Amino acid sequence: MANGGVSLELLPGASPPPPEADRSKESRWGLLLTGAVGGVLVAVYAVATPFVMPALRRVCLPFVPATPRQLDNVVRMLRSRSGPLVDIGSGDGRVVIAAAKEGFPAVGYELNPWLVWYSRYRAWREGVHESATFHRSDLWKVTFSQFSNVVIFGVPQMMLQLEKKLELELQDDARVIACRFPFPHWTPDHVTGEGTDTVWAYDMSTFRASVRGSPVAMPCQPR
Repeated sequence: MANGGVSLELLPGASPPPPEADRSKESRWGLLLTGAVGGVLVAVYAVATPFVMPALRRVCLPFVPATPRQLDNVVRMLRSRSGPLVDIGSGDGRVVIAAAKEGFPAVGYELNPWLVWYSRYRAWREGVHESATFHRSDLWKVTFSQFSNVVIFGVPQMMLQLEKKLELELQDDARVIACRFPFPHWTPDHVTGEGTDTVWAYDMSTFRASVRGSPVAMPCQPR
């Protein structure tokens, strides 16, 4: 130290301060790293949002792929059937594609846009894209009256509401195939499988006949 100034001498073993060029390079790498991390987070958000948002709705229909046994049981319930088919909440498209391979004109409605595009790709890859089509739509905003066969992999919270919707919309010759969970009030015409692979088939003609045959409650007369 001299004349009251600060000594710039380095202590033994200390490294000299980095030159300005090195500092600039470090700053650029920091900006690049920050941008890369931000880009990854944005991409994760874009991919995850369609999967997470349905869980924030009043009725959640999560994507859980059908097992091979469940798919076989659905196809078994479609034997001797004809007419257009719809899969409500079609996921990755495997039910619609399987139905198309059996000769059904099949449609899938799915809220997740990524799964819709993936289903279309799978249908194209397996050569059934002309008879297997997919649409992004909320199931509660779709009318199913034009379908003779309805497949649903539902959850308990939605089955009662969906039961009422289908009662109003489906024709007498329609069949509803429920997987994993049955409808609360309907009596199935056919049941196959066990445990989570159980599939229930409901014929609307049977339901309507039972409703017409039910006794009508008469109003109570005052005594």
